[in-house]
Amino acid sequence: MRIDGKGLIDRSQSLSFRFDGNTYRGFPGDTLASALLANDIRHVARSFKYHRPRGILTAGSEEPNALMTIGCGPATDPNVRATVQELYEGLEARSQNAWPSLGLDLLSVNDLAAPFLGAGFYYKTFMWPRVFWEKVYEPVIRRAAGLGALSGEQDAEHYEKAYAFCDVLVIGAGPAGLMAAWAAAQAGARVIIAEEDSMMGGRLNAETLQIDGKPGADWAAHMVATLAAMDNVRLMPRTTVTGAHDGGTFGALERVSHHENGVPEGGVKETFWRIVAKRSILAAGAIERHIAFQSNDRPGIMGAGAVRTYLNRFGVSPGKAVTVFTNNDDAHRTALDLQDAGVHIAAVIDSRKDAQALGDYRVMQGAMVTGAEGRKGLNAIRVETATGTEKIATDCLAVSGGWNPTVHMTCHMNGRPTWDDGIASFVPTPGSIPGMEAAGACNGAFATAACLTQGVAAAKVSLDALGLTAPDIDIPHADDSAYVLEPLWAVPGKGRAWLDFQNDVSVKDVKQAAQENFTSVEHMKRYTTQGMATDQGKNSNVAALALLADATGRGIPETGTTTFRPPYTPVALAALGAGAQGKGFAPERKTTSHAATIAAGAPMIEAGLWYRPSYFPLPDEKTWRQSCDREVGWVRNAVGICDVSTLGKIDIQGPDAAKLLDFIYTNMFSSLKEGRVRYGLMLREDGHVMDDGTTARLGPNHYVMTTTTAAAGQVMRHLEFVSQALHPDWDVRIMSVTEQWAQFAVAGPKSRDLLNGLLDQPIDNDAWPFMSCGPVDVQGVKGRLFRISFSGEHAYELAVPSRYGDSLFRLLVARAEGLGGGAYGMEALNVLRIEKGFITHSEIDGRVTAQDIGMERMLSKKKDFIGATMAQRPGFTEAGRAQLVGLKPVGPVKQLTAGAHIYSDGAEPVAEHDQGYVTSVGFSPTLGHFIGLAFVTDGLSRHGDVLNMVDHVRRIQTRVELCDPVFFDPKGERTRG
Repeated sequence: MRIDGKGLIDRSQSLSFRFDGNTYRGFPGDTLASALLANDIRHVARSFKYHRPRGILTAGSEEPNALMTIGCGPATDPNVRATVQELYEGLEARSQNAWPSLGLDLLSVNDLAAPFLGAGFYYKTFMWPRVFWEKVYEPVIRRAAGLGALSGEQDAEHYEKAYAFCDVLVIGAGPAGLMAAWAAAQAGARVIIAEEDSMMGGRLNAETLQIDGKPGADWAAHMVATLAAMDNVRLMPRTTVTGAHDGGTFGALERVSHHENGVPEGGVKETFWRIVAKRSILAAGAIERHIAFQSNDRPGIMGAGAVRTYLNRFGVSPGKAVTVFTNNDDAHRTALDLQDAGVHIAAVIDSRKDAQALGDYRVMQGAMVTGAEGRKGLNAIRVETATGTEKIATDCLAVSGGWNPTVHMTCHMNGRPTWDDGIASFVPTPGSIPGMEAAGACNGAFATAACLTQGVAAAKVSLDALGLTAPDIDIPHADDSAYVLEPLWAVPGKGRAWLDFQNDVSVKDVKQAAQENFTSVEHMKRYTTQGMATDQGKNSNVAALALLADATGRGIPETGTTTFRPPYTPVALAALGAGAQGKGFAPERKTTSHAATIAAGAPMIEAGLWYRPSYFPLPDEKTWRQSCDREVGWVRNAVGICDVSTLGKIDIQGPDAAKLLDFIYTNMFSSLKEGRVRYGLMLREDGHVMDDGTTARLGPNHYVMTTTTAAAGQVMRHLEFVSQALHPDWDVRIMSVTEQWAQFAVAGPKSRDLLNGLLDQPIDNDAWPFMSCGPVDVQGVKGRLFRISFSGEHAYELAVPSRYGDSLFRLLVARAEGLGGGAYGMEALNVLRIEKGFITHSEIDGRVTAQDIGMERMLSKKKDFIGATMAQRPGFTEAGRAQLVGLKPVGPVKQLTAGAHIYSDGAEPVAEHDQGYVTSVGFSPTLGHFIGLAFVTDGLSRHGDVLNMVDHVRRIQTRVELCDPVFFDPKGERTRG
């Protein structure tokens, strides 16, 4: 089926590939789909529901039929669209959803039962008898679900995640995208142009149109080469932008090695990109839509634009006798190109009565295709004309019902497209995505000249917003033919006319949904499964909406569209979770000191998704307690270094920042002076403690809040809710900056000595009192210094931009070791804070109040704050509540355990006699015995009482004395000294 002299493929060498066990040959530049068509393979798949034979319908990522399983063994990749899979030597492809074979699929018996399996069949059938659901219906449905299958073996191939930043992101490299990228690059903007195809140029590679007197494909190749030579332009072929998200962030999947036989050593299969762009230009083109008629799903029935693509780009004619069925002028170009290539045109069937031919071929005006014959391959069609019915022998029918702009990306942030009667389709609504401009066919401009013009115009708007001067660009001369069509969604008649080819949804199904009152477009979608296939309705949605509108007596704009969601095309979970193979679902967050910590031999523990060192062992130490005791001693007697970057850091700025803090915290923050830090307590709306932490005032309207590691996300959501829902009138902005700063605690009597040998300017104790903050220079690097302490010692926290974190940590540890100290981990951190009675989420676990932890005086009487009223409920203030106390062992057993419960002397250790529970324990080398924190009934008034601690799980029992939770330096003299 190859056509001599046509195509952009490399015919100097051939490639061998296999499909369903048979060997075929193709050429470099082929897709699997074009190679199959070249070998006259038309039947390539089975539909999901009825297992009807299916052929290749399109030439792009919207393909609903030709889904293949590529490769074998652990590298098996199911549901790959043959239309985007590039051909390579040794490619192994298998058809799906057929048993025992594609040609003889026993499950096609479903097609005979089609009258009983219409819209809503599942909902109506599987309701009775109820006992059948778990034992019969659900197991059968689950076995039938899905199309392709994984191998079941572990995939050893490597996937990556990556980040990119640019001034202008151009999505699509057709004529509009290339011109937009060229104009933006000429102005000096940093440009990324992402194209899902392996060859940039869009439909210019599929047409015989000319630009500036040369073939469109040649013009596109020249533009691509010019852009590639520019330092401020990054070309990203084989990269599909999958979604638009907040803050100018776009997801994009790069298929790095899908065009090669296996992943090269040291290479990756796919990379998932997070691209952050100041401005974006959508130039994603348009998707040709089908026309529904009886048996319009026969293999050999294709999109007219796709037929043109296979001819002009791949040098393949999908048929020997081709017929075209259309309602618009564009499809006539398919007939003209085929005729020029020597392919027989049986007829062009145009539903318009005044249609005119572009070449010397037969045009049947005002006619419509009413049926097709040939189950596994088209061999004839029936045509209804003004004079009667005619049968035409043909092995390929090229169908075009018009073009739908690819508006999906503009709807990913809850935007809705706008109906355009001129093209009988939806176009993007301006402003749907902040900072995005649409250009070209995706904006409803189908003439090449209009695409070029709109590309430049979109670039100028983007450049103006960036403050860059747009250059004067001469628009190349190109085709400016008008796009003329008369809408035709479905041909009236008996029999099943198909809309969603993969899910076997017919025109009748949509009408039945309307009759059964599923008139909402979202309800119709779910009732019929229309648009729920892997193509997500790209080929069928607009026609289905039009038919629903007609069935309900509404206009198409009133009927509306379904919700478009990312990803635009399917994305493998392995790509989304790159770097997490063999791990759990929770993400792993690592500090800048992670490499140095691992090198020091520290075992890591997970804390709020972060990986932090438990302790830093020395070669002669046999147990973790030896390391922990030593590290505590370093902090108490010399100086210790701890990475505290994991604490949540939220930047709060604006004239009303102080109002927000006063409302969030129980205590006053509007009175906080610049250069000072204050400890704060935060309640939920129900009056329980949410979190605690410090907030520093860095400027008149600039604060930095520090949260606990575990509650960073919760507090951020809390602040956003308050600023957006409760007080949207306040002028304040918040942003999480946890990852932007590497922050290290420098704690101990020698902490100031260490810093004075490191900072560009030494710090004076009077100038830097306890709870002060300010900017510092760390060997030329701008940083921040906070004099705060979570250890009870004279201490500081030093913050620098994250890129300097690794270097600073190594430097701090080396200096600390020179002063008789070193790094300390979470175990020592826990002991140090228990010695001082400091709380963490072991204590504030969501069930305690400010009164329970002895902080009722922090509940301000001068202002309102979240949780103020609920915190005063009688149940929160009355006697008998469990209150925070310290514990020390006084019995023969000296061990304390977290999670143990407290009972009165002589009381049986059962639930009815429970007096409280232990939250945190640790051995204090400073005091020489175990200490702990606990909540005990009326504990604040029971210091000195001796009770029983019982750990039923570990079978440990001892007598404990209740005491003040501050075991060490109760007056805080070491902290303030």
